Amino acid sequence: MARASLKLKSASCQIAYWKGGKLQIANYLTRRTFSTHAATLNVIRFFLTPRTIQDALLEFRTYNRESVAKSILQLIDAQLLLEYGSAELERDEQVASSWRTWLPEGGFHFMTKDTPYVPWDWPIEEKMKTLPATPAPPQFKTIRGADTVRLPPDEMTRDTFFETLHARRTHREFARGKVSLENVSKLLQTTWGVQGYLPTNVFGRLPYKTSPSGGARHPGEVYLMALRVDGLERGMYHYQAKDNRLARLPAKVSPRMASAYCADQPYFAGAAALFIMTAVFARTMWKYGRARAYRVVLLETGHLCQTFCLTATRLGLAPFSTAALKDSLIEKDLGIDGISESVLYVAGVGLVGAPGSGLRHGNQRVTSSPQPVR
Repeated sequence: MARASLKLKSASCQIAYWKGGKLQIANYLTRRTFSTHAATLNVIRFFLTPRTIQDALLEFRTYNRESVAKSILQLIDAQLLLEYGSAELERDEQVASSWRTWLPEGGFHFMTKDTPYVPWDWPIEEKMKTLPATPAPPQFKTIRGADTVRLPPDEMTRDTFFETLHARRTHREFARGKVSLENVSKLLQTTWGVQGYLPTNVFGRLPYKTSPSGGARHPGEVYLMALRVDGLERGMYHYQAKDNRLARLPAKVSPRMASAYCADQPYFAGAAALFIMTAVFARTMWKYGRARAYRVVLLETGHLCQTFCLTATRLGLAPFSTAALKDSLIEKDLGIDGISESVLYVAGVGLVGAPGSGLRHGNQRVTSSPQPVR
């Protein structure tokens, strides 16, 4: 066998489980899942220490040599066995090292990246076929037999906070003008900027922002794709929250890229600016070593996005948010590794467009968001 001297090591980023009576092995970094025989686990375990194929043929010499070799080659093809010293193994070990306190539960983060979506321009009849055949679950829950108390009616309070809260909507139609740099600065500073510092006995001075963060760890970062910002050159920027500055990145930007980042949703090409939210996980991992803290990172990203949308609404802008993303494309352009720092969410703004002025497909307005392919 020509490749017998090839040294291999088992991928760290894999989990095994039973489904329908069949053993499944998933590599959550490559997002590939395979059905296999339980004996395969012995081969994977053997390569937890770097070894050659020849070593494995000797170890499993009681088995048919060709079947062992075939299994090993299939595991290589499945990227469950990786060539020792390769870039793929280096990336695998980076995940195992960076995420070690949150694994294997944290594998969910990687398994759900780069999800394939139903194309936006599919006919509605085709999109409906991707939904379950069962009826949609009820939108509201009622406790049967429970005594109820009628609450006072919620009359609109003449207060700017409540008016802003009730006015918030997700926009997909934008006028073509520019947003001002002053408004972009207000969005960044209000949502992600440091509002001050709190002294602590153990951790020193900790920053606080307008949204809560578990342990004041603030893992969130934001990158600005400026497309039509009056007073700012078109480009990609990283927001430096500590000193309220923008750092220019080399990535090229365009309306087409804005749409591509958001799973090819065409309406976001009309936005004036995208705000790409990422997380630096080590900040939260350092204090919270259990994988439940991953939930906290996601929750905090939601807090930030709602603050962003309310601020944009108060400024008279048209905000939106989407989790339908091309993760790897965005991370590549931002120059982040997708492991220690990864994209989670995208928000954006434009000028408020006239009702019905949005992008249309044929004679129908585009109103549906892309759904993951089932």
